[in-house]
Amino acid sequence: MLLGRDYIESRVFEIAKYILDTNCTVRAAARKFEVSKSTVHKDLVERLPHLSQSLADDVRKVLDENKAERHIRGGLATKAKYEAERERERKNNMR
Repeated sequence: MLLGRDYIESRVFEIAKYILDTNCTVRAAARKFEVSKSTVHKDLVERLPHLSQSLADDVRKVLDENKAERHIRGGLATKAKYEAERERERKNNMR
């Protein structure tokens, strides 16, 4: 079992690889690795550049892309929520 610094460095690289492989959000990575969004962000923005600048640059591109698309995902989630509500109302009115 890894302890202390080795565990943190291992987690930083695992999260970075996962983000690059899946293009997932910080929130999704936090769920996958069972840590907070703050921890994921700190690992990728503060710790990773000290360990591997090239990997940090690649991860930064994914994070920036996700941030730029965040408002679109939020809009889609809101749209889906209201469509589901309309569908439930429609089904209730058919009874």
